[in-house]
Amino acid sequence: MEQITSRSNTRIKSARALRQRKQRDETGKFVVEGIHHVGAAVEADAHLEAIYYAPEVLQSKFGLELVEEASGSGIPCFPTTAAVFASLSLRENPQGILAVLRQPQVRLADLKPANLSWGVACISPQDPGNVGAILRTIDAVGADGLILIDGGVDAYHPTAVRASMGALFRHPVVTTRFPDYALWATENGYHVYGSSARGDVDIRQVTGFKRPAILLLGSERQGLTEEQARICEQLMRLPMKGEVTSLNLAVAAGVLLYGMLGEMDGT
Repeated sequence: MEQITSRSNTRIKSARALRQRKQRDETGKFVVEGIHHVGAAVEADAHLEAIYYAPEVLQSKFGLELVEEASGSGIPCFPTTAAVFASLSLRENPQGILAVLRQPQVRLADLKPANLSWGVACISPQDPGNVGAILRTIDAVGADGLILIDGGVDAYHPTAVRASMGALFRHPVVTTRFPDYALWATENGYHVYGSSARGDVDIRQVTGFKRPAILLLGSERQGLTEEQARICEQLMRLPMKGEVTSLNLAVAAGVLLYGMLGEMDGT
């Protein structure tokens, strides 16, 4: 294909606009940048719409093979100048490759114990890095997916995509409201385990977790409300030996998920 040399090119402007959540929501698309991340998307057979690469920047043999493989699969691959690619990139030292993908259209009703036997639900998460890191841990422990409740950041924010290290392409992410989530969890027989500093049991004292299971994490600011805590069959707390009163959301999720892994039935 002919090299794109203008930052005002329509395709370039559309891809650049996906930095904004409004554009991601309206178009149902998002951007993945970097050799490893684009490679993970290709490997997972994600919904790639286009690849943009700067030949004078992309020196990696693997990166160039990705472009060749994608092009051979019918995915449009557009070469750009280094300056045009820099206008797309959010990195200080871009690797010269990024992809535009379509977001999977997954609804809460699509998730059942048969395809989500163990998941995580987060109330209004505010930090995209935390969302991506939680997805990465979900993948690591063998859990199945993530539910984002009552707003907060989206899982397709560039920082979340990068922090997920490819887990976003392998696990479903859905957004919903708390009443709909509560009804769904009840109707599908989920065991909901909540995390709270006021939890009635230390996670180390829990002797078993039953599937289908959901780990429910409260908002970073206020934790679980009384209404949200009521749907949990158990409220767990983490031991805090120092002076701080809480952990980063992704760190807490990691500790809890690995704690559940050791006591999960069928694991």
